[in-house]
Amino acid sequence: MTMEMKDSGSVVLTAYHPHSPARIPGMEQSFVQDIPPGHSPSSRKSLSRCRRINRMLSNESAPPGFCRSNSQASTDSTSMEDFWCEVESIKESREGGSEEAMLLEFKPADEGELEAEWLQDVGLSTLISGAEEEDGQALLSTLTRTQAAAVQKRYNTYTQTLRKKNKHTVRDVRDIFGASDSPPTFEAVPVSPVSSNGIQLPGQKPVWKSVSSKSCLDCGTDKGSPSITEELSYDVSFSESITVLPKTQEWPKNQRFKKEDSALPKFIIRKSRFGLTEVGDLSPEDMKKIRYLSLIELTAFYDALGVELKRNRVERVRGRENGLFGVPLTVLLENDQKKVPGIKVPLIFQKLLLKLEETGLETEGILRVPGSASRVKNLHQELEAKFYEDTFDWDQVRNNDAAGLLKMFIRELPSPLFTVEYLPAFITLVEKISKIKLQLQALHLLIMLMPEANRDTAKAFLQFLKKVVANEGKNKMNLWNVSMIVAPNLFIYKGKRANQQEMQAAATTAHIVRLLIRYQDILWTVPSFLISQVRKMNEAAMNNSKRQLMFDKGVRKLLRRKTMERERPERPEGAVTFPPYLQSDIPEGVIRVYAPLHSKVSMAIQLNSQTKAKDILSRFHCENSRGSSQNMRGQIQSLHEIGGNIGQHCLDPDAFMLDVYRANPQAEWVIKPKAS
Repeated sequence: MTMEMKDSGSVVLTAYHPHSPARIPGMEQSFVQDIPPGHSPSSRKSLSRCRRINRMLSNESAPPGFCRSNSQASTDSTSMEDFWCEVESIKESREGGSEEAMLLEFKPADEGELEAEWLQDVGLSTLISGAEEEDGQALLSTLTRTQAAAVQKRYNTYTQTLRKKNKHTVRDVRDIFGASDSPPTFEAVPVSPVSSNGIQLPGQKPVWKSVSSKSCLDCGTDKGSPSITEELSYDVSFSESITVLPKTQEWPKNQRFKKEDSALPKFIIRKSRFGLTEVGDLSPEDMKKIRYLSLIELTAFYDALGVELKRNRVERVRGRENGLFGVPLTVLLENDQKKVPGIKVPLIFQKLLLKLEETGLETEGILRVPGSASRVKNLHQELEAKFYEDTFDWDQVRNNDAAGLLKMFIRELPSPLFTVEYLPAFITLVEKISKIKLQLQALHLLIMLMPEANRDTAKAFLQFLKKVVANEGKNKMNLWNVSMIVAPNLFIYKGKRANQQEMQAAATTAHIVRLLIRYQDILWTVPSFLISQVRKMNEAAMNNSKRQLMFDKGVRKLLRRKTMERERPERPEGAVTFPPYLQSDIPEGVIRVYAPLHSKVSMAIQLNSQTKAKDILSRFHCENSRGSSQNMRGQIQSLHEIGGNIGQHCLDPDAFMLDVYRANPQAEWVIKPKAS
């Protein structure tokens, strides 16, 4: 059956509901086409049904007055055949009882509740509770103009709503940040470009090094039609950059997705003297602040584009507490970490990926050709019983069955891999934003928002998909094919509204997966303007702590009494006492690097404008090539920046150390293995 719905913008949206009967009145005849390569005879029944779906979604078979969403109209019906066949395969798997149904309950939002939740999610609960929290004050002090405007807008909506409801007296913004006759506004930091990963240094111009994402990922671009090259910059926030676009710009109403890989541009990253930072290079505490800032920046970015940032409100669903399938990622990781400490991706997921990488990358139609439903069901049950006992025989698993188990694992997660809350935002970034560069920037921020367990698992999955695409010559699975197969498994979730809003966005979700695979090397890089804001946030928090300590009367009295009781050593008249960190005998521009795993555990190194992190690593390697411990050999050593205005930061080997040192002179420098 088809269904038509109208969204807030009065656009008629049409979707295929998978629970509709197999026979559709007026559309019982299917296309007479050859079975695509890789489809087995056992899948003919599903093929005929999904072809009817395809025909139903084509303009040729649409009845008078029938309307389709832009995403469905953007590609021809045959190009989406794999998508709908995968949807049908998912439906049959659920009907066969091999997958457990778990409905997600959506909560209606009362007026003002969305804004209150948003303020809590960005770390500004202090604006709701009225408490004087240092973290909230520090965060507000780092905001750019557009970010401050986004916070201001949500806070104003929240306070106005509460006043209407007369729940309680709401503090004015001026009560929080000081009285003022002008309208309440949040103070924003200057929006001039800042050095990536650091603090702007007077009189210094950033030096950029181009890094091509294309060199990391070859998606089979048509050599006859080379990709367009565009430049990405991380030195200014995305929302500030968007303000230079013409105010009258409108997105095309009928944009089309070109399925050729060459239609996607090649992006060049501007790599500063601070290098690039991946998501695993920062401490958990700093990544938490990155998530706060990413949500604020994403909201400001959507505001600047005139696009509503929609979020789902879902009742938290508790999955199984043990087992493999249908278990929340956090619970699964807690159980796995008892066996393998520090693991970031569930063991069963890693094993399925490893099995496919070892034997299935060259299998024709891998991911697309379904395995035997009965075999997959039996393997599923056997894995649940034997996996943790290490008695499961992986040699018996056929490649297509392993692919089926992999997709089943993703579908059975109690909450989708890319989170229920932000699935509407993923759809919106394609439906409402036409330029791929802007889509990529929004996608980048959404990746930064993901919980750590989801992000690490998604990263492992996308790296596998990248390898599948790289073997297109043998497995006949190009980037668009893989995207169509994966999209229903990622973006169609089990719930009361499932198969309505998500199902109607077939081409949209396939395009999102295509962006995730093609540009994954960019997406796992933390934008440097966010790192700069984290540094400023940490500095503001430290300054607040110092001021609080200085004005604490009890502490001052205690210090005065202790000072009077203590004998003061004789000092020459006019002598000045420096704080401990300035009493060091290390001169300016010299750092002491510690390497606990080396035989020579520390070394003072004079920095110059060309000294890179990899130069320091090479020097330690030469000094300790003979005396290194056995445990250290074979491990990848990295230079880490610890303390000061950062929690912990694994430095890019190409980072210029004098710039990093000047950005954080109070840091310690330690060589140790990089967290995997």
